[in-house]
Amino acid sequence: MPRRRPRPGPRSSDREPGRRAEQVEEAGDGDWVVRTITGAGTGKTYRCPGCDQEIRPGTPHVVTWPAYARDSDLEPWDTDSAADWRRHWHTTCWRARNRRR
Repeated sequence: MPRRRPRPGPRSSDREPGRRAEQVEEAGDGDWVVRTITGAGTGKTYRCPGCDQEIRPGTPHVVTWPAYARDSDLEPWDTDSAADWRRHWHTTCWRARNRRR
């Protein structure tokens, strides 16, 4: 029986630790790290700060937090330090947040 060749590609040791699919969005209320959640891996219920409704398990949504802590001497893109500000939003609520104020 022939052996299968390993697929070429980055090994887990070649990747940067902790890298996830995130993007930084610039807005009038600051710079925000935005991570899209597919819903397949969620098992908790969250409350959306935009509409104050539940985000049920399995619902696609976004998780956001400030790109850096305000009024601090941290590096500007230190996303780990601002993780305690993380909030789960419905995607449409996140996009409409500036119109609600």
